[in-house]
Amino acid sequence: MKKTFLTLTLLTVTISLLASCGQRVKTSETVAETAQVEETTADMAPDFELPDLQGNKLALSSLRGKYVIIDFWGSWCPWCIKGFPGLKASYAKYKEKLEILGVDCRDTEEKWKAAVEEYALPWLQVRCADEELQALAMKYSLEAFPTKVVVDPEGKLVKVVVGEDPNFYPYLDELLGK
Repeated sequence: MKKTFLTLTLLTVTISLLASCGQRVKTSETVAETAQVEETTADMAPDFELPDLQGNKLALSSLRGKYVIIDFWGSWCPWCIKGFPGLKASYAKYKEKLEILGVDCRDTEEKWKAAVEEYALPWLQVRCADEELQALAMKYSLEAFPTKVVVDPEGKLVKVVVGEDPNFYPYLDELLGK
């Protein structure tokens, strides 16, 4: 009986983790509509402050003056990891105009730091502890991982992309290639 209960619990947790790392596919029309609405409403990105790799608090608002991509990710999420090469290329190409802020979610501190090192992520990294994730997820309406949020130099929300969308990188070229 205990073995069956343990197996069912483990299966439920596994399914939940896989579901939260699902890639949502948006059509180009949906992406365009979402971008258009967000660009016209020009909401300010909710500020937050989380610990970086050295344990120092880093606030989103401290990055004003450049475009920022907030990348909500986790080492347990294959779609998050799949997006790293595209982010690295964009970061190398536009680092004078762009900052990327990786926000690790649902990892232990050890797994987070190991993943940053393993994947050689050159941009700023912070960790959202499990007890803070619900509040941050509500601020940004997080639905799945990865989620990338583009913030303009004034701190306004420009675009939100859920999942690893290959159209995201041409969008950055258009936005930052000005």
